[in-house]
Amino acid sequence: MCTMIAEQIQIEGSGKGASGWFTLRQANVSYDHPFNAPLEHALNLDFVNEAQGVGARVAVEISAQSARTLAETILAVLAEAEAGGFVED
Repeated sequence: MCTMIAEQIQIEGSGKGASGWFTLRQANVSYDHPFNAPLEHALNLDFVNEAQGVGARVAVEISAQSARTLAETILAVLAEAEAGGFVED
């Protein structure tokens, strides 16, 4: 049995939903039972802009191992971009 673990962060970016592109303002990250993925528990990512309503949402449910691989890959790509002088903070 797992109690839901959840964090919410502010972000800057864009997401594409059923109605097209929208500005992202927030990401919700949780570990809990997924709604759709065939897993007992999943890392759940919701990228949203609540000001634009329920249509401004991109949801992702992935396994713990997939989440670890994704996090490692993101960090590796950012490190390479920083080493090349491409990252603007």
